[in-house]
Amino acid sequence: MAKESGEQMSIAVALVRAAFLVDAVYAESSRDYDLTSQQGQLLCVLMSQPYGMGELGAMLGLAKSSLTGLVDRTERRGLVERVPDPDDRRAVKVALSAEGAKVVEPFYEETCRRVAALTGDLGEAERDALAGLLSKLVVDNEVPVVFVETVEVPPTVEVPPTVDS
Repeated sequence: MAKESGEQMSIAVALVRAAFLVDAVYAESSRDYDLTSQQGQLLCVLMSQPYGMGELGAMLGLAKSSLTGLVDRTERRGLVERVPDPDDRRAVKVALSAEGAKVVEPFYEETCRRVAALTGDLGEAERDALAGLLSKLVVDNEVPVVFVETVEVPPTVEVPPTVDS
């Protein structure tokens, strides 16, 4: 049974529950932007550059058929597009469309603000220590860069109307 009285949890329990907490915040932010969580993740991954389908599948942990469906649905929404791969004329890369680029920036900033707010009760030294430990964990485990680093996230970002309105 999970400890709810403030006692320290085991590392496994704390990490799994923290993952659920971040996932819930990410899902809520996605809903506010009329996106599924997977569409939000896809847009955030594509912020840095276009990727081939194989690269995206590995980064997002999706099977080929699941990724194809995700890209198809997101493309129908006008948020991504398939572009020729300049290094291989037989292949395509998935890139943000102009509309996707407009949607992803405020979505990303708002999601960062919400996730960062989870640490609101921690002191600056505690936040720094947590960031350092989590950074080491993801680097040591070679977690793909699925969420880019920004210098500063504004404290508040207006939630835009949904893409379909």
